[in-house]
Amino acid sequence: MALSTEILTLPPAGPGTERRLTVLRFTGNQPGPKAYVQAAVHADEIPALLVAHHLREKLIALDTADKLKGEIILVPYANPIGLTQFLQGWHLGRYELDSGANFNRGYPDLFEPVAAAVAEQLGADAAANVALIREALRAALPRQRPLAENAALKHHLYALSCDADVVLDLHCDYEATMHLYIGTPLWPAAADLSACLQSPVNLLAEDSGGEAFDEANSRLWWRLATRFPQHPIPPACCAATVELRGDRDVSDVLAAQDADGLIAFLTGRGFIDGPLPSLPATPPEATQLEAVDSLNAEHPGVLVWSAALGDEVSKDQVIGHLVDPETGARHAVTARTSGIFFAARGHRWVRPGQWIAKIAGRENLDWRKAGALLSS
Repeated sequence: MALSTEILTLPPAGPGTERRLTVLRFTGNQPGPKAYVQAAVHADEIPALLVAHHLREKLIALDTADKLKGEIILVPYANPIGLTQFLQGWHLGRYELDSGANFNRGYPDLFEPVAAAVAEQLGADAAANVALIREALRAALPRQRPLAENAALKHHLYALSCDADVVLDLHCDYEATMHLYIGTPLWPAAADLSACLQSPVNLLAEDSGGEAFDEANSRLWWRLATRFPQHPIPPACCAATVELRGDRDVSDVLAAQDADGLIAFLTGRGFIDGPLPSLPATPPEATQLEAVDSLNAEHPGVLVWSAALGDEVSKDQVIGHLVDPETGARHAVTARTSGIFFAARGHRWVRPGQWIAKIAGRENLDWRKAGALLSS
């Protein structure tokens, strides 16, 4: 058993400046799989930082008790750039202020170099193919030489995670119930993560667009399986974005509960020596991302909800109003699909065109375009 701490530095943005990442590596008492967990790559999503804190304490205790197997990497804060971005007292951690780039988009796409490297070496053994692909991933990364601070950060994070069996990216929404984003080929095998975290909403997509961190790790596997159908290539990386409710849901009680859920999941996946989690006989419900409706404001006004997060709502149901302070008009916000009202805009004054609510439906929606499903 061992815990090591690694410090990775980013290229300085100017004289006298340097940002760094702290990487905690837990190496178990016997060989096993590799897990990677990172917190708050959207640096203003604070619940992730507190969950990572509680997870760290639990992993240290398990390591001391010699209960860990394989390797678990924990990055307790994934975005030192965004952690320092404040404008007139407001924390802005979703986009880099310099470039406007989303910190959770644009991760390395190594599909073509990896495909070229393994094309003549793949065989009939799925496990051997997985090892070969991971070796090719590790070999391809040093050929990229990012110079800018944000690009270097993304390169570091991907280098830490690209050969992992499990990748969990901890986020939160503005106001929301717990929910997960997972690659469609990983379901229902990933239902254990949903069950352990008690997630009522699980959103599936093969390609949601933009090379988000979780998909940069997982999507390569089914793209390779499509490129080389004559060879067995499993979806070898169970990657998910874990949305830890809303950005104000910050408490030791919730964070400890969520860390316990992650420990239960890792135990079930063979990283921890302990009692296996009790899972439901029926897998949790999952929703294709094409079935998620994102409602936008049609009027300016004060946003007032009549439905509560987590409610099951019906198509054409009024779930809230936009109140115009000038005319006194109350414009109804109406559900366009039946499903779970799972996320809402945090700020209560909205302008036309801004998204205000998300509903996880059960039927794909004509206006949802595959491959461009995530908002920026």
